[in-house]
Amino acid sequence: MATLNHTSISHSFFILLGIPGLEDQHTWISLPFFISYLVAVLGNILLVFIIITERSLHEPMYLFLCMLAVADLILSTTTVPKALAIFWFHAGEISLDGCVTQIFFIHATFIAESGILLAMAFDRYVAICDPLRYTMVLSHTVIIKVGLAVVLRSFSVILPDVFLVKRLSFCHSNVLPHTYCEHMAVAKFACADIRVNVWYGLSVLLSTVVVDALLILVSYTLILNAVFHLPSRGARQKALGTCGSHLGVISMFYLPGIFTIITQRFGQHVPLHTHILLANICMLAPPMLNPIIYGVKTKQIRERVVSTFHSGTMLSLCD
Repeated sequence: MATLNHTSISHSFFILLGIPGLEDQHTWISLPFFISYLVAVLGNILLVFIIITERSLHEPMYLFLCMLAVADLILSTTTVPKALAIFWFHAGEISLDGCVTQIFFIHATFIAESGILLAMAFDRYVAICDPLRYTMVLSHTVIIKVGLAVVLRSFSVILPDVFLVKRLSFCHSNVLPHTYCEHMAVAKFACADIRVNVWYGLSVLLSTVVVDALLILVSYTLILNAVFHLPSRGARQKALGTCGSHLGVISMFYLPGIFTIITQRFGQHVPLHTHILLANICMLAPPMLNPIIYGVKTKQIRERVVSTFHSGTMLSLCD
């Protein structure tokens, strides 16, 4: 489709190409996308259902995990269905408003997940370093306030992105070499000065995700220091076991993002399709792996999942 280059015209829609350079492989690439999305949706819905219905799981750690599962559902549903539409039906057209909506939910949910992981790190810190005050410090009222604060922070810092993108005129190409709309990827196609977009995007990243990661690092430094000072080996193993699943989830969230930033900054000779694939891994890996990690590592959740499927199997046999 021809693109308009007249400076007096601003595009009202964009064309998402998917993964440039690998168009002939889109059908095969769609398979891991579809399987990952299916696992993410079913796994996170099951996780939310189990935590809500099982009263013994109404503890701070599991309530934060429930919030994380909801955020994973939003993040994956915001990106993957459109990517699959591109791969299967070449349906890459998206309106400017649809693009801005996708930008908002992707970035807001990503920042919300970072905030939830920080809250979970604080939960582990209190549970291990100050267990006698655990129920008092992390009461249900506090958990609700933390959840509201996470949502409010993510929405308030990303809402200006909507206006920063909407103010731009897009008079160059309207073809985006990506599977979803991303703030700076879209802003680069504007025919106006985007320095405000660049600096605001950088300040949001530094003041939210980077600060969260540093605080998580501090909390786990204190946690590990406390764990290795525990008197018995059994106590140390139990404490490390309770943190293992959370550390795995943190790794799945931050490491792909860090690797993507490094390749974008220093990998000028890295093919464009590699950058796009890495960006999609950031959206696919955490929602898919989080319920698996917690399902395998957490005894209470694992037993409840087995019980749920066993009950379902017995009911179907009785019918």
